Amino acid sequence: MSVDYLLHESSVGYAVFKVRMQADTVGNRLKEVQEQSQDLAKFGKMVELVSFAPFQGASQALENANEISEGIVSEYLKTVLEANLPKASKKKKTTLGVTDRNLAGSIKAEFPNVDCETGETSEVVADLLRGLRLHAGKLLKGLQDGDVERAQLGLGHAYSRAKVKFSVQKNDNHIIQAIATIDHLDKAVNTFSMRVREWYGWHFPELIKIVSENFKYAQLAMFIKDKKTLSEDSLHDLAAIVDDDEAIARSIIDAARVSMGQDISPVDMENVMAFAERVVSLTKYRKSLGNYLVTKMGIVAPNLAALIGETVGARLISHAGSLTNLAKYPASTVQILGAEKALFRALKTKGNTPKYGLIYHSSFIGRAGQKNKGRISRFLANKTSIASRIDNFSEAPTTKFGEALKAQVEERLNFYATGEAPTKNELAMQAAMNAVLGDINVEDPTSHAAEDVEMADGVTSQATEQKLREKKDKKEKKSRKSEGPVDADDAVDAAAEKKDKKKKRKSEGVEVDDEDKKSKKEKKEKRRHSEVAQEEEGSKKKKSRKSM
Repeated sequence: MSVDYLLHESSVGYAVFKVRMQADTVGNRLKEVQEQSQDLAKFGKMVELVSFAPFQGASQALENANEISEGIVSEYLKTVLEANLPKASKKKKTTLGVTDRNLAGSIKAEFPNVDCETGETSEVVADLLRGLRLHAGKLLKGLQDGDVERAQLGLGHAYSRAKVKFSVQKNDNHIIQAIATIDHLDKAVNTFSMRVREWYGWHFPELIKIVSENFKYAQLAMFIKDKKTLSEDSLHDLAAIVDDDEAIARSIIDAARVSMGQDISPVDMENVMAFAERVVSLTKYRKSLGNYLVTKMGIVAPNLAALIGETVGARLISHAGSLTNLAKYPASTVQILGAEKALFRALKTKGNTPKYGLIYHSSFIGRAGQKNKGRISRFLANKTSIASRIDNFSEAPTTKFGEALKAQVEERLNFYATGEAPTKNELAMQAAMNAVLGDINVEDPTSHAAEDVEMADGVTSQATEQKLREKKDKKEKKSRKSEGPVDADDAVDAAAEKKDKKKKRKSEGVEVDDEDKKSKKEKKEKRRHSEVAQEEEGSKKKKSRKSM
């Protein structure tokens, strides 16, 4: 397909170029086009500037750059294309070369008579657009040397700042880095602790049988150092390290007296103690980092943390890349997030797909029965997806929805165990919504926080109230139609008259049903007699007309 025009989006404005040498003449000479696009003199003969619409300022340039990156046709671009592209007829359409594929689709939607070609579909278009970017400073009229470069630098800084701009409080990048650091620290502390136990075990092998916890073992090694220095005076300090357990402290002193370990030189002891101090410091930092993660999750994703826990929630965010990405995932993806290898292996071998990924570390799945683990993981993934969306799109952090969702999972576990029916999702979310609105001063006209709090299904409280009102109105209308346009007083009077008639009939000793049946039969007979009489009269009139 030949290209008639080219759209050049730059940091200084929009430019429309007309292609003099069509694709049917250059399609077979792609190498020549590539060579000519490098030379300004030759490339200037291939294209002709139709119009150049510069941006009015940096703000307009940034706005248009953001819309182009999203594949949206701005009003300014739409005006430029309407003014410079010829009005295409039904027989012949205008072909426009565009760099971005999404923008090409949007232009085709706005201009049905314009076909768009991109660099992905046509190599000739890609080379022509490459030549425009290379020689834009010379081809665009009214520009001086260096204007394009300065505009590109300024727009690049503004665009980058706008893309990386984030709320200091609600920044999930720190959560991703923290959970990754915690995972590395867990591996490092475990490896180093094993090394301390092996190294110090040559001197005091009996200690590992008494105290097996890594952190306490490293602390005891730092305190004991040479086992010969232990005495009854060290009993109180030893007990403080092992959680004030005097029996363990006593057994350590007794074991040190009869220990079979070898003696160690002061130089070697210094190295062992330095390594033990490093293990203790890393373990303490691991605990402080865990507390930091809990605090950060309470700010960024409080509902997710309340539902599934801070550690599992942080791992889900880290694996998804961000809280926004996690909120975009469907519940089926959240369920197997972290088990991608097992999923693709099952699809390849046509085996059973995994039931859970990272959410397996949640306590809910461990508490479920073996046959219900898949069910509860699917239900938990559904609630996790809802909690992540609430955290991502709500401005006021709250744990009300997370607690309500956690209660729903608890009720579902109870339902699988005992058969007791759980609370409906609509009622649970409405109760959580009412709790959130109760904490916000709704009466304050300057406070709009209540309007920003969204329900789990993405509907505000005002919208739900409006829906309920509409349902009530529909029910009332249906009831009115079935009853007919009767006033309330008339309806009461009619009901009273019916009651009086029934009482009279009962007093006369006549059954109500038989009386109604008789009256209906009499009415039918009267109608039939009247119809027969009308037919006889009609036949008599016809006969009299024929005789005349």
